[in-house]
Amino acid sequence: MAVTVETHPTLTEAAQAMARGDAVYLGGGTGVMRLINAGVIRGRVLRVTDPGLREISLSGETVRLGAGVTMAAVAGHRDLAILHPVAGTIGGPAIRVMATVGGNLFAPHPYGDFATALLALGARAVMAGGGGTRPVEEVLRDRAGGRAGLVAAVEFARPRDARTFGWHKVSRVKPKGVSVLAIAAVLPREGGRIRGARVAFGAMGPAPARAAAVERVLEGQSLDAATIARAAEVAAEGFDPPTDALASAWYRREVAGVHLRRLLEEMA
Repeated sequence: MAVTVETHPTLTEAAQAMARGDAVYLGGGTGVMRLINAGVIRGRVLRVTDPGLREISLSGETVRLGAGVTMAAVAGHRDLAILHPVAGTIGGPAIRVMATVGGNLFAPHPYGDFATALLALGARAVMAGGGGTRPVEEVLRDRAGGRAGLVAAVEFARPRDARTFGWHKVSRVKPKGVSVLAIAAVLPREGGRIRGARVAFGAMGPAPARAAAVERVLEGQSLDAATIARAAEVAAEGFDPPTDALASAWYRREVAGVHLRRLLEEMA
């Protein structure tokens, strides 16, 4: 079967076209084009030309990133400084000018570092066609079954104190390698104690996921050596990491606590 490319002016029209039968959405192309070239994807491929998908807007503390915003655009935006370390570790320059915010939400293991950061930030996905918003956590959960839908943008509140956001990525090749694991944390403090802890791991499962056990340990505590040690002990709890060419499941479980400890010590 040949590949047929359909171009639509809006994401709403693309969503309607997808509803008519099997089709694949083409965002930045870093993942889909590889599969097309390998002959894995055949049939209808949909792309959208709406410039709104590439818009970055800020209203108060709320950041909105169009699904077509690239990692290069994030890394170059002065008001997105907290995300510069995240975007800057995704591939090399050629990948960053193509890889998109929306694409990261659907990137298969071990890709999707930016989605890990969005998960820790409590981001919400703005769905196409007036579908309202959904927590990014739900989109990541539903993407495997094809129930996630098309994402138009993501929104999140910038942490009031940039020091409450932390990012740590482990890869075989620096600085652009694929993740052995990635960790993002948002740890707001009130009176020296953590309130509303959010910690997410990437490459520790089929999709980025929150580390519920770590969050329970951190919540309401000061970020001291004892708390960090307890959090590191439960870092891999609730995860079933895969084995791939980068690392075994055993290795990922073993080093998760080591790298979480390093991140938390940097944030203390």
